[in-house]
Amino acid sequence: MRHIGPLLVLCCLCLGAPVHSAELAQSHTHAGEASVRPPLHIAPVDDAWRAALPRDAKLATQAYLDRLPKEAVMRSNDYDEGGYWLQLWEFLLGLAIAALMLHGGRSARVRDWAQRVARHALLRDGLYGGVYGLATGLLLLPLNFYRSYWREHGYGMSQQTALDWWGEWVLTLGVEVAGTMVAVALLYAVFRRAGERWWLWGAAACSALLALMLLVSPVLIDPLFNTYKPLEDGPVRSAVLTMAQSNGVPADEVYAFDASRQTKRISANVSGLGSTAAVRLNDNLLNRTSLPEIRAVMAHELGHYVLNHAPKMLMQFGLLILFGLLFCHWAMRRLFARHGHRWGTQAVADVAGLPLLAAVFSVFMLAVTPAFNSIIRIQEVEADRFGLNLARDPHGFAEVILKLSDYRKPDPGRLEEVIFFHHPSARHRIHDAMRWREAMGTP
Repeated sequence: MRHIGPLLVLCCLCLGAPVHSAELAQSHTHAGEASVRPPLHIAPVDDAWRAALPRDAKLATQAYLDRLPKEAVMRSNDYDEGGYWLQLWEFLLGLAIAALMLHGGRSARVRDWAQRVARHALLRDGLYGGVYGLATGLLLLPLNFYRSYWREHGYGMSQQTALDWWGEWVLTLGVEVAGTMVAVALLYAVFRRAGERWWLWGAAACSALLALMLLVSPVLIDPLFNTYKPLEDGPVRSAVLTMAQSNGVPADEVYAFDASRQTKRISANVSGLGSTAAVRLNDNLLNRTSLPEIRAVMAHELGHYVLNHAPKMLMQFGLLILFGLLFCHWAMRRLFARHGHRWGTQAVADVAGLPLLAAVFSVFMLAVTPAFNSIIRIQEVEADRFGLNLARDPHGFAEVILKLSDYRKPDPGRLEEVIFFHHPSARHRIHDAMRWREAMGTP
């Protein structure tokens, strides 16, 4: 379940970002089958198998991929490809929600109500944002339930109880509503002050809010959904801290969190910015992988921090937001001129136009999905290569990448990967590891 949702609705990253979930048209057929299938099992290999691998990177990569059971590959392909359709359905539902709120002046009436309750413009816009966040969360509930509960269980990716899921959904909705209230109040204050240059200053404000979210989320939001505890002394903690401290990461602790409550996916991260960095890994990674695999994953995550990917991504996303709001500036002028009198709003700085702004921005974000994904994918490649040089274990890296085939299509087509994948495919990532092995002359 996503914990930030439309917190920064004007950035519309939640509307424009790709969703790797299920295809609605195929769900009921395949989900029933997937529920009785065992989880992905990859036959283990020994050092003799690794030593016998061809030195050629392409052949070695194929040898690794050939270990994936065909049925598991088909299931993974179906799961990932379905996300392309779900992305489209989420986009269309977002447009429908915007149309519903604008039709007949509903949004304008909510604004007028908020004006009567809270006469100050900042409070009025914040109150409107809360209503908008609540309405959007409720209208998206069926799709979110299907995506993050029904189908995750259908594909064997989660054992979370329905009661726990609903409890988290209520908590998530509360966080989203509160966040949307703050974001909308601040952004519309900027829009009013900036006048015709609202798109320029709005992009700066959105970027600032994204940076704030990167700082606040690990400390205030993430602990609402999972328990974070310092990892006990042992080989894992020692290995991770050694890699971190040898590369200037200001961390003297490693935290483990209970992601198995929600999912079976393995993950880790180095969250925060600057001196706020926190090294964290989930219990699935601890329970499902070996020490070489954990070192490979954590070396990758440390690479994101050392290579300053968070601030770089903020700048790149800031440019996307800038161009997106400039597109909104152009499009909304025309839409207001044609339909504004029926909607009861004809100015970008009027908070009643928020549904239109979100809808138009989502159109832009859908169009630039390949660029959005490429920004992330390029950084993932850089972190992979940093991790290989740090952990110096291409086989540990390749093994853990195979395990990601639970939910990521391992060998997509070239165009498919460029458009839809925000991480490199398993074939590309393992091939990078085998190229490193070949170049370094390791077994």
